[in-house]
Amino acid sequence: MKKTLLTLLAACITLNLLAQKHKVKIETEYGTILMMLYDNTPKNTDNMVKLAKEHYYDSTLFHRCIPNFVIQGGDPKSKHAKPGEALGEGDLGYTVPAEINDSNYHKRGALGVARDNTPDKSGSACQFYIVAGKKFTDEELDKLSQKTGHKFSASQREMYKTVGGAPHLDGGYTVFGEVLEGMDVVDKIAAQPRDRKDRPNTDIPMTLKLVKKKKRFLFF
Repeated sequence: MKKTLLTLLAACITLNLLAQKHKVKIETEYGTILMMLYDNTPKNTDNMVKLAKEHYYDSTLFHRCIPNFVIQGGDPKSKHAKPGEALGEGDLGYTVPAEINDSNYHKRGALGVARDNTPDKSGSACQFYIVAGKKFTDEELDKLSQKTGHKFSASQREMYKTVGGAPHLDGGYTVFGEVLEGMDVVDKIAAQPRDRKDRPNTDIPMTLKLVKKKKRFLFF
């Protein structure tokens, strides 16, 4: 009975994930990253959908890449950046309201919104990061909870212990999607040689586009 219930629960979770309205695809020389955008973060999801439709991200770089942590991109200044130029300060003149909740957390593969020290935790209109992450122990998670006051659920703890992530970012940044395919590509990008500001020595441009929904036909 327990196995049946667990199987049904896993199936429900899978169906819920696949039911998300929008998916985007990032293409790089290292491969393709397929991501879904969450329905419960409409402001941030709609903002990325809008930019994807405008082909905004095409030719932007992954400008901040740290193994076992994150890869970050989307800075408009990166499109024409000179080698070694510091990046990460570019914006589009507006921020997007924070949509932080306990359901969306920084597990490995999470898609988050970069931000500066905005008091309301609103995020960049264009810069995002994908969590490569690392595994944590219960002791490490306990110390993080004591330091930040953020509590981890049992399922979150299990995820951080077995799969990994960046739990110290929880509660401070909006997570609005996750990787469905291509974490090997994320790891390859994160592992590239980089300078002291974590910009890869060789540029890593991207294209980001919406994935068109396939029409479904029902036969009775």
